[in-house]
Amino acid sequence: MITIRNGRLYRRYDSELLCIEPWGPDSFRVRATERAGFLNDDTRQALLPAAPVPFDVREEEDGTYRLTNGGISCEISPSGTLTFRDASGKVLLAEYERMRDMQGEGHKRFNSALEIRPRTFVSIPGTDNYRLAVRFEPADGEKIFGLGQYQQPYLDMKGCTLELAHRNSQASVPFALSSLGYGFLWNNPAIGRVTFGKNMTAWEADSTKEMDYWIGAGQTPADILHRYTAVTGRVPMMPEYGLGFWQCKLRYQTQEELLDVAREYHRRGIPVDVIVADFFHWPHQGDWKFDPEFWPDPAAMVNELEAMGTKLMVSVWPTVDGDSENYPAMKEGGMLMRSERGLRLGQLSGAAIADMTNPEARAFVWDKLKKNYYEDGARIFWLDEAEPEINGEPGRGGYEYDHYRYFAGADLEIGNLYPREYARMTYDGMTEEGQENIVNLLRCAWAGSARYGALVWSGDIDSSFASLRNQLAAGLSMGLAGIPWWTTDIGGFHGGNINDPAFKELFARWFAFGCFCPVMRLHGFREPVRLSVNASRGGFPVTGAGNEIWSYGPEIEEICKAYLALREKLRPYTRQIMAAAHEAGDPVIRPLFYGFPEDQTAWNVEDEYLYGPDILVAPVLTAGARERKVYLPAGTRWVSLWDGTVFEGGQAVTAPAPLAQIPVFVREGSPVRKLLP
Repeated sequence: MITIRNGRLYRRYDSELLCIEPWGPDSFRVRATERAGFLNDDTRQALLPAAPVPFDVREEEDGTYRLTNGGISCEISPSGTLTFRDASGKVLLAEYERMRDMQGEGHKRFNSALEIRPRTFVSIPGTDNYRLAVRFEPADGEKIFGLGQYQQPYLDMKGCTLELAHRNSQASVPFALSSLGYGFLWNNPAIGRVTFGKNMTAWEADSTKEMDYWIGAGQTPADILHRYTAVTGRVPMMPEYGLGFWQCKLRYQTQEELLDVAREYHRRGIPVDVIVADFFHWPHQGDWKFDPEFWPDPAAMVNELEAMGTKLMVSVWPTVDGDSENYPAMKEGGMLMRSERGLRLGQLSGAAIADMTNPEARAFVWDKLKKNYYEDGARIFWLDEAEPEINGEPGRGGYEYDHYRYFAGADLEIGNLYPREYARMTYDGMTEEGQENIVNLLRCAWAGSARYGALVWSGDIDSSFASLRNQLAAGLSMGLAGIPWWTTDIGGFHGGNINDPAFKELFARWFAFGCFCPVMRLHGFREPVRLSVNASRGGFPVTGAGNEIWSYGPEIEEICKAYLALREKLRPYTRQIMAAAHEAGDPVIRPLFYGFPEDQTAWNVEDEYLYGPDILVAPVLTAGARERKVYLPAGTRWVSLWDGTVFEGGQAVTAPAPLAQIPVFVREGSPVRKLLP
């Protein structure tokens, strides 16, 4: 039975209720459930409220219903199978159905004994939830991009199976951008998986109450991303201190050590926009304050840094020790994540985790951050452990998603919301204080995180060329998933001896890549490891070797200084790119096809990228390389940054790549050329 009310089309057949409604121009939101009705809980979905959009509904002679919203239409067959087409009638996406043509069921595209429906709800006994699978037909030659951050070198996700779950260095942002001209958001925070197979595409949720997705059409990848980010939210305008260089290491153990590093950069005339007080500057996890033994006067520290033109960023963890002064109140108030079995204080090492899906917990934690950091002048927070990195039972490893429960529901059902709500905690508090252009660093994100000022970094990755290659794919995929603010630990996080020539080479290559990342941020746990400053409290963790640009010897320091000077020259251009991310949702770094969709070769290039519309970067991703091939997109001419040589687009060239330089080209005629050497 088909009914239309309140600007939506509803179809009821047996146990399933289907709802299709326009959600922005050239877009639909599609929901289905086998419950009595749909959830009325906006916190569980990524979409912002949408203004009503007029759409056309027609019933065909064969019983098919066709809904049209601008450049996209949705056909509902008599059996309930959905097909989406663009304005020309080309199929964008069609549900996968293999059913017998039984009497009374109407026309089927396939007559099959397999009995596979496109939408499958399998009830979980004794609950109101289902295991959900939604299947779509494959399309020959289709390429799939986006999906967030996965530690793999692939940009095109066709042929991949991806876990829809967060881990340290993995951020599931379930938006797929198709080369066929559509974008698809799996608007469901449940733990699950997606397979972009040769025989079908399948989206799955392990425990959920309903199907919910958004699909939008566009002429170009930019059109699609603009529509998607309009309905999920865009980043604020990046503040000026996000355009330069951020200095960090694991970890500055004392206030004086951090200040000495900032003073030395200042003495050398090297601008540092942000410097970071990393973890365990606190007495206990969950105190959310500086340990006065090692950080005696935070306000004075902030003031001295400000005088040097440097902002302080403070690390925040959601972990709460049993010895923390805040643990009793948070436990009593129901503000901690719960374990289904075992001890709560084992959720991450020996600590519990603050439940950021609980509005009271968010308010409680922000109140501590405001009192102990914000009122002393800190305006940037590093929201670490944003997945969060939950432990499993002893001997079984981590990330047992069936083991945890939040205020908003079971981890299996809503767990992917956590990083978004974590970002929301500080964003709402800082907004209430009147701060604008908010940016906070997180280790994870979900769809909609961008609107809360989330700058995502790629987690605790290893220090290797293979890892560097993965970060290039991760950063580009995050941008295409609607998270344009992204960064990586320059040099990687785990390992890297500052005296090792092989690591110095890697570090130089990574630093060059960092110069052309949305945020240029140096971090890592370097070797040789240094002893801790104290045997207890916040001073007990060890620290890494020096991680300042002079820590790697004179040759590497000079290379770093050159790239830092280049980043400063790029500041006006970077500001323009950030404005485009804020206003339209464009990625800061983007694949070649984003800027040149008519160039078919550009769709196949996965080891180069565009920094904004006019700068092409070809990072060196293998040890020992001193040249590399670079494809220059057709439709313009390209100028080498280093020697001014002009090349026609639409060809591959072999570019020199000495250790001090990576291949960089500027679109001929671009105003940015005047800013550069």
